[in-house]
Amino acid sequence: MKTYYDPEDLKKFGKIGEFQKSMADKFFAYYGEVFKEGALTAREKSLIALAVAHAIQCPYCIDAYTVDSMEKGCDEEQMMEAVHVAAAIRGGASLVHSTQMMNKVKEISI
Repeated sequence: MKTYYDPEDLKKFGKIGEFQKSMADKFFAYYGEVFKEGALTAREKSLIALAVAHAIQCPYCIDAYTVDSMEKGCDEEQMMEAVHVAAAIRGGASLVHSTQMMNKVKEISI
């Protein structure tokens, strides 16, 4: 099945420096630092990344962090719970904007 996103392109991510090496090097150095163990475990960071991948709807990131989360010992229930957190935040972000609509309706209705 052909899709707009080719899963094989994920393997090329490390080659983005081909067109702009210095910026890519800085990005990958930062990326590596972010995902090191710190106040959060690498496993927790992987679940956060999986949730964010769903929130921003990045198929490459979803594939990458599904595998990474599983490799770090996360189970299906934990990964789905992380996705639900992302969905709740996205849904809440949409719904909180309803206050803007409600304010406008009340302004016009006066």
